[in-house]
Parts: sequence; structure tokens; C-alpha cells
Amino acid sequence: MKSQLLSRLGMTVPIIQAPMVGVSTARLAAAVSNAGGLGSIGAGASTAEQARAQIAEVRALTDKPFNLNLFCHQPAQADPLREAAWLAHLAPFFAELGAKAPTAIGEIYQSFVGDEAMLAMLLEEKPAVVSFHFGLPPQGAIDALKKAGITLLATATNLAEAKQIEAAGIDAIVAQGVEAGGHRGVFSPNEDDEIGTLALVRQLAQACQVPVMAAGGIMDGAGIRAAMALGAQGVQLGTAFILCPESAANDAYRAAMKSERALHTAITSNISGRPARGLPNRFYQPLDDLAPALPDYPIAYDAGKALVAAAKAAGSEDFAVQWAGQGAPLARALPAGELVRTLVREMSD
Repeated sequence: MKSQLLSRLGMTVPIIQAPMVGVSTARLAAAVSNAGGLGSIGAGASTAEQARAQIAEVRALTDKPFNLNLFCHQPAQADPLREAAWLAHLAPFFAELGAKAPTAIGEIYQSFVGDEAMLAMLLEEKPAVVSFHFGLPPQGAIDALKKAGITLLATATNLAEAKQIEAAGIDAIVAQGVEAGGHRGVFSPNEDDEIGTLALVRQLAQACQVPVMAAGGIMDGAGIRAAMALGAQGVQLGTAFILCPESAANDAYRAAMKSERALHTAITSNISGRPARGLPNRFYQPLDDLAPALPDYPIAYDAGKALVAAAKAAGSEDFAVQWAGQGAPLARALPAGELVRTLVREMSD
């Protein structure tokens, strides 16, 4: 199954670059695919036409397969009282920055669960790989994508999610351990078993018939070998690629990755309304004090982005969104293709 999957994806090395919205770029994805891995772009925050443009941008840089990732969260339920309470909670933080909190927030991203335009675009463009995060789309969409010859991946954070993925006919499972940076792929944001990568990979490798790809805390060849020794047939690395020159990380993000903060990553839902791991700042513990219930994702993200913008306008990095996993101190500032080749050498050592 391993050789069939890698062969189908045109991969010569079992390394997927994680689809990090805001960090991954066409240049990064193409460089990884050209080096024999599977590059990825994150389209979870994109419209169908924006995603089409991303596909075209990658295709201009490589003729190799790449992965387009989509969010499959349950559509947000608006709750004006909960949203007003959250904005009132944020108001003092906006005031410190010389800004006012928004008076209203809304659902800024459409879930692929109900995005017919995105599905139609994918069936026209036929990217080699499409992956799902936060759950699964309707079975009809899965069947249509498979019929079009597209290989499908989906994230699982526990065995129950993995079994749903397998039953839906998805080609491979990305086993995301709690060490991973960025958003947790939990199907329900309020239910997280927080299983570590190695324990999760071993569980899924023994219980599932489809290939398992390990994700979370893997930064070098030794980590790849460890995951594969436990049954993973490949790995997905995200944090390892943040310092690559092809990533979209800005100078402050890169400096933070090399600082003491990289040793103390933490998970918060305050930024978006869903749990995500990153480099801690004032978005984390300070916002927890006496906090009301969060609005649904991505309505909460609308407020989070407004606070990011207010901080940036004030010349402050106190609310910068800098996702990173627990392996952050091991990140290397290498060109993406060179990093892939280095990982392969380390796997062989």
C-alpha cells in the first residue's frame, strides 16, 4: 500500500509539506514537489476562484503533483449575544492599542462542507491531491472527487475520526498528534483527546487498513524514521518548513522561531475559535482571564484578525499569529528543496 500510494502521488520520498494557510506558498509547494516530496497549499480561507489561482501559480512552477487543503468544519452558528460578549471582552485590548473593537463579526470563511463552487472548480482543475481538515465533506463530494481521479487525504486526531475517514473511502489518513503546530484537526473543537503523535500513529497503523501519514513534532530524519518504525507510511511536516526562504513567514515570525518562545508553544482557541498551537503571546493566557464563551469558528477569527490588524497598526507584535509545533527549536533555515534532501540523507544515516 505504501509503494502504491507514493507511486500514485509521484513521490520519491515519503514527505508531505503541511498546507499552512498564511505560511505555505506556491514557491514552497513547488520546491518540495520538485524535490520528490508532496508540496501543499492551504485553501481553507480561499474562495473557489482564489483557490483556482493558487493551483495555477503552483502549476507554473512544477509539473509534479501537489496537495490542495480544504477546511470541513461545521458551518458557524451565529449567536449575537455570545459575539457581543466576546467583543466586550476584547475591547480593553483594542483600547490599549489605540483602536476600537469591531461592533459586529461574521463568518469570514465558507466551509467546504457546503461550498458547491469549490467542488465544481476542483472537478474542473483536478489537482492530484485534495486533503481535508476539521472533518469530512458530504459523501457525494468525496465520491465525485475520487471519480475524477483525485487522491484524498484527511486529518484524524483519534481513532474514531480515523475510522470515519476510512469508512468514507479516503485514500490516506494524516495522524495529527498534539505536538503539531497550527489548528488541531479535531472534528469537534470541544472534544480533543490530545494524543501524541507516536501513540496516535501506532494506534491507527494497527487499527486501520489505509496508509497513515504521521504529523506533529517531526523535524528531522530521526523523527521520520521513528514514525515509520511505528507504522506510518509517510510524514507531514509543517513547522520544519517555516524558516525556508520560500515560506511567507515575515521577519518577526522568523525571529520568534529562533527565540526562547519557540521552547514554549501552547494551544489556544482565542485566536480563531478552534484550538491551535503556536508561539505564545497576549492572545494566549491573558485573554483567558474571565473570558466569556467564544463565538463559533470562524466568527471568532474575524475578531482575532481585527485585533491582529490593530496591533500591527500600532507597531506591536503582541498579537501576531505565529503558528508552530513543539519541534520549533529544531527548525532550520534551509531552502525547501535542500531541506527535503537533508531529511532524506538523515533518514539513511
